[in-house]
Amino acid sequence: MYPHIQTVESSPALPDETDVAVIGGGIIGVATAWALARTGVRVTLLEKGVIAGEQSSRNWGWCRTMGRDEREIPLAMASLARWPELAAALSEDIGFKRTGILYACRNEAELTQQREWLARARHYGVSSRLLDSAELARYMPGVDPGAFVGALYTPDDGRAEPDVVAPAMARSAMRLGATLLQQCAVRGLETRAGRVHAVVTERGRVRTQAVVLAGGAWSSLFCRHLGIRLPQLKVLGSVMRTAPMPGGPDAALGTSGFSFRKRADGGYTISHRGGSLAPIVPDSFRYLRDFLPMMRTSREEFRLRLDARLWQEAWHHRRWSDDGVSPFERERVLDPVPSARVLKEATRQIGEAVPFFRDLEITQRWGGLIDVTPDAVPVIDAIDTLPGFHLATGFSGHGFGTAPGAGQLMADLVTGNTPLVDPTPYRFSRFAEADPTP
Repeated sequence: MYPHIQTVESSPALPDETDVAVIGGGIIGVATAWALARTGVRVTLLEKGVIAGEQSSRNWGWCRTMGRDEREIPLAMASLARWPELAAALSEDIGFKRTGILYACRNEAELTQQREWLARARHYGVSSRLLDSAELARYMPGVDPGAFVGALYTPDDGRAEPDVVAPAMARSAMRLGATLLQQCAVRGLETRAGRVHAVVTERGRVRTQAVVLAGGAWSSLFCRHLGIRLPQLKVLGSVMRTAPMPGGPDAALGTSGFSFRKRADGGYTISHRGGSLAPIVPDSFRYLRDFLPMMRTSREEFRLRLDARLWQEAWHHRRWSDDGVSPFERERVLDPVPSARVLKEATRQIGEAVPFFRDLEITQRWGGLIDVTPDAVPVIDAIDTLPGFHLATGFSGHGFGTAPGAGQLMADLVTGNTPLVDPTPYRFSRFAEADPTP
C-alpha cells in the first residue's frame, strides 16, 4: 500500500438520517462531500477502507488541462481555476503549484497530434502552446537535445500532492458539518415508491433521499448489484518515487516511455506514460463490445495482462445480500503489485532522454487500479431509472486533477443548483446510445 497517506479520524457514530450519502472516500467522493457541506447540506461520507486508500493517493499528482478529451476541457479548466481557492480554503499545504506541464514529442507525427489537439482546444482559452526543440531545451534544461523535436507546453497547469489533498478535504468537510465513516462499507440501497430511501451499511442503515456513488474502480460492481449496467474496467498504473534530487526540473513532463513531476519533498514521481496494463477479468468479457473501439485505437496505451486478478474478481462477482458480507468488506483496499518490467522500461528511457535522471535512487514503487470507461470520459449524472441515485465515476485517470470541478458539478446536480459546467458530455445514457461494433 502507498504508505504516506495522512490519516483522518472518523466521526463517532453512524447517523440515523442524512440529506445526501456519498459512497466512496476517494478524491471525487471527498470533493463532492466537501462541496455539499459548504452549502449547508447534511452529508455523510461512507468509505469501506480509508480515505484516499486507492488510486486517489497513487496517481501522478498532475493538475492539467492539456491533452484532455475535448468534452473534458471545460471541466478541467473550471477545476484548474478552483485549485488555488481549494488550497486557500483548506488551510493546509496541499502542495499546489502552477509549474507548467510539457508533452515532449519524439517525432513529427507526435508533434502533429499535439498541434491538432491545440487547434481544437484553443477556443476554450487554454494557455497551451507549441515549442520547438530549442525552446523545449530552455524550458526543460538538461534534456537531451536530440531526443525530441518539440513539445506542447501549458504554463498554467500544475501539481499537488495526492496523499495530502483528499485527507485535507475530508477534515475540512467534517469541520463544515459532514459526517465521515471509514471501515464502513455500503452493501446496498433500500428504495420506497421507486426511489432511494436508505443506504445499507455493514454498521446499519442510514435514511436518505439522495446517494452519490463515487466508488472508483468498484462502481460497476455496486451498480450491477442494483441492476444497473455501467461499462467500466480497471487498468493498472505502476509508479515510483525517488529520494530528494536537488537542482532538477520544476515543470512536469510526459512523453512516450516515461513521465515525471517534482514532489513537495524534493524527489520525483516517475511513471511510464503509455505503460498501463489491463488485467483480464470477468468484466473484460462482459463489456467487450463496449471497449472494442478503445482497444483498437489505444493498443499502445493499454496492454492486456492475465494474472490473479481474474480469480479474485470472479469471486467478487457472486451475488450478495444486503444483510450479508459484501465484496467491499472482503477486499477493503485495492493494493496491486506494480509492474517491475514497466518501471524498468521507464527508468531506462528517462535516463536516456534526461541525463539528470541517469542515476536514480528509487525509494518506493506502487501500483494503482484506475477506473476506465469506454470513451475515457467520466460519468457525472443522476440515474433516471433509480431516482435519488447519482454516479460520479469512471474518471479514467483524470479524477485527481479535475476533482475540484467534478465535486462541485456533482453537488450542483444533487442540489438542483446551476451546474458549474454543462453536464451533458458526462451523461450516463451515452453508453446506451453507443453502438459498439462487434
